[in-house]
Amino acid sequence: MDLKGKKIILASNSPRRHELLKGLDVDFTVDTRNNFEENFSEDTPHPEVPALMSKGKSHGFWRPLEPNEILITSDTMVLLDKVILGKPHSREQAVEMLHTLSGRTHEVITAVTIRDGKGNEETFEDYTLVTFAQLNDSEIDYYIDKYKPFDKAGAYGVQEWIGYVAITHLDGSFYNVMGFPVHKVYAELLKFCSK
Repeated sequence: MDLKGKKIILASNSPRRHELLKGLDVDFTVDTRNNFEENFSEDTPHPEVPALMSKGKSHGFWRPLEPNEILITSDTMVLLDKVILGKPHSREQAVEMLHTLSGRTHEVITAVTIRDGKGNEETFEDYTLVTFAQLNDSEIDYYIDKYKPFDKAGAYGVQEWIGYVAITHLDGSFYNVMGFPVHKVYAELLKFCSK
């Protein structure tokens, strides 16, 4: 991808986002220094939360951007029955989340904010419906003990063992469920590199 002299900064610690952005053949640096505190009002409609978090991360970046710099921030949310399933804080919480997702369809929403040093900014979202097969206790225990999905919203990674054995249907982008809708990121980066 021809960046036309632009420098891309990815403000994310996620190994999945690093891998997916690399997959676009984009040269980038990672810088996660940020002043943003992730919280939101209880009356915020849940589908709006990822965009709110993504924009907050962008504007919480620790320094002003240079004119030739483009910053990418992102936030992914798992939503089931209007309940947000965040990153599990314990093994028990991970077990509970996977029991809740078992045999059901949930929604994954990822928001991405792209902002440059010239004042251009765009936030966009992608939505994917994910259907899980029924999981038994031993499958849930095996996955959690082997893969330790404590850094993942909803306590699972679609690209891991559980995705192979339990996800029966996807309506939308697979990469969005990984946390980065690369097809949309690519299209927006092309626009930003031309500005």
